[in-house]
Amino acid sequence: MSLFSKQNREVFAAPLNQNNPILVQVLGICSSLAVTSQLKPAIVMGLAVTIITAFSNVIISLIRNTIPMRIRIIVQLVVVAALVTIVSQILKAVAYDVSVQLSVYVGLIITNCILMGRLEAFAMMNKPWPSFLDGIGNGLGYALILVIVGAVRELLGRGTLLGFTIIPQAAYDAGYINNGMMTMPAMALILLGCVIWVHRAFIYKEEEK
Repeated sequence: MSLFSKQNREVFAAPLNQNNPILVQVLGICSSLAVTSQLKPAIVMGLAVTIITAFSNVIISLIRNTIPMRIRIIVQLVVVAALVTIVSQILKAVAYDVSVQLSVYVGLIITNCILMGRLEAFAMMNKPWPSFLDGIGNGLGYALILVIVGAVRELLGRGTLLGFTIIPQAAYDAGYINNGMMTMPAMALILLGCVIWVHRAFIYKEEEK
C-alpha cells in the first residue's frame, strides 16, 4: 500500500475537520480551556500533544501483538508517561517561560482522552505508518482549535499576538478598551462553544447538499 494512499490521506485529514477530536468528539476540553489565554502556550501545548500522540501511536502499533490484552491500558500509560516526561524536560530546557505558563498541564497530557482514545481505537489495530498519520492528524486537529481560541483571547483580551502589539495605540486613544473577560477561563468555554456551533452548522450544511 502506498504511503500516501487515499485511505492514509483520509486517516490524516479527517481529524482536521470532519472528525476533529475537540469539535466533533468533544475530547481534550479541559486543557483547551486552561492553556489558551495566550497564543504562545496554546501553540506549544498543541505541538506537544501532536508529537506525543504520533510517537505513542507508533510505539503501541509496533508492539501491539506482544501486549497481553489484560494489561494493555497499563502499557499504553507507561508509553505515554515516558514521552510526556521527555517532552516536559525538553520544554524546561529550551522554553522555560512557556513551561511555567503551561504549569501542570504538560504533565497532565498523560490523562488526555485524545491520546488514550487513539491508542485504544486505532494504534492497537493498525500498522505503524497509518498510526503515525492518525496521531499527527488528531494532534494537529487539537492544536488548530487551541490556536484559534488562543489567538482570539489574546487579541481581544490583551491587544497582542505572541506578545507583539497588534491593536494600535490610536485605537486606545479613541476609547478602545481590552476585554478583560477574554483572559478568564469562562470566555474560553464560550468561545469554544461558538467554534463548535459554527463548525457543526457548516458540516451539516455541507452534508445536506
